[in-house]
Amino acid sequence: MKDLATRTQALVQSNIRAITLLLEGKNGINLGQGICDMPTPDAIKRGAQNAIDSDFSIYSHYGGILELRQALMDKSIAYNGIPVKNTDEVMVTVGSTGAFVAAIFTLLNHGDDVIVFEPYYGYHVNLLAVMGAEAKFVRTTAPNWEIDFEAVEKLITPKTKAILVNTPGNPNGKVWTKAELVRMSELIQKHDLYAITDEIYEYMLYDGREHVSLASIPGAYDRTITLSGFSKTYNMTGWRLGYAVGPEAIISKMGLLSDLIYICAPTPLQHGVAEAFSMNDEYFSEMADAYERKRHLMCTTLEEIGFNVPWPQGSYYVLADFAPLRKRFSGFEDDMAASATLVDKAGIGTVAGRSFFNNDADGSQFLRFCFAKEFHVLEDACIRLKKAFLP
Repeated sequence: MKDLATRTQALVQSNIRAITLLLEGKNGINLGQGICDMPTPDAIKRGAQNAIDSDFSIYSHYGGILELRQALMDKSIAYNGIPVKNTDEVMVTVGSTGAFVAAIFTLLNHGDDVIVFEPYYGYHVNLLAVMGAEAKFVRTTAPNWEIDFEAVEKLITPKTKAILVNTPGNPNGKVWTKAELVRMSELIQKHDLYAITDEIYEYMLYDGREHVSLASIPGAYDRTITLSGFSKTYNMTGWRLGYAVGPEAIISKMGLLSDLIYICAPTPLQHGVAEAFSMNDEYFSEMADAYERKRHLMCTTLEEIGFNVPWPQGSYYVLADFAPLRKRFSGFEDDMAASATLVDKAGIGTVAGRSFFNNDADGSQFLRFCFAKEFHVLEDACIRLKKAFLP
């Protein structure tokens, strides 16, 4: 039998999915995968139910229903400060991952280089590899994950086509400052590069931080694709709805590619999520308060049991350093061993740090914890961790 396509040869099950499978049958708590297992807002569920009852069951425009694109345009202007001109600069996608796929297929050719910041989100890097692009890595370090722009510029060659920005970040909760984004805007203009920004955690911010979109910086919009979605904000990861905002010349090509790959995002679910924009702003303040409470519980628990914890600036992940636990326990030789030890001793699933670095050794003393859980579930998880590992 002939070989499969070469692009599949390096693909393996992600550690994020693997830990989910490892927990099955163990009555464990999954703090690994960013599942967001809180309820979806009732307004969105009612909107989808009404759309199904009204037989809104045929393909939508490949860029999404007009009502939702209009709402996203208004939101992008008001919240993100992005100078969107019309709804042709907005497209609805099959999850933010679908937006990313459409963006890289539109912008990149085989052999192009893309600059990526470590620690990174594995799906970004793996999809670049499948595309045939090569990721070039710039390392950032805890606790503040500052950007070394001299290191970025040294990586730029004639092969460099784009830079990937994730703010707030997965897995480390890094929130890019306005000053950093201004520097990035200057860099992409100076070297004639594109930027792809993943901003799906844009409403999850701590300690008074502000979310700033790169596309809002003067001069950046014409070369920036902004990606986001509804999964994290509205607890609806399984609905698979995301979107992209950018110049019409790019978005139109992304729409055509998305049409070839996906046809369109599920039509009744688009009608459902359109109802999110009729919700009171209190939803966002209540969500922020709830995540702040969960962040505090997660981080203080990890500190109590001995982790070094760079508290996240945004998102709902903690990338924590377990090296101090090696002095008291076996089973913490590296990140894979530590992940298995937490499952075995406490029934807690995490993600091994190597999932977020190009070289496994760079992630060998980190675990990623997700605190997007019902509070009582997170409390239970923290009790289990303390029972197993308190000094």
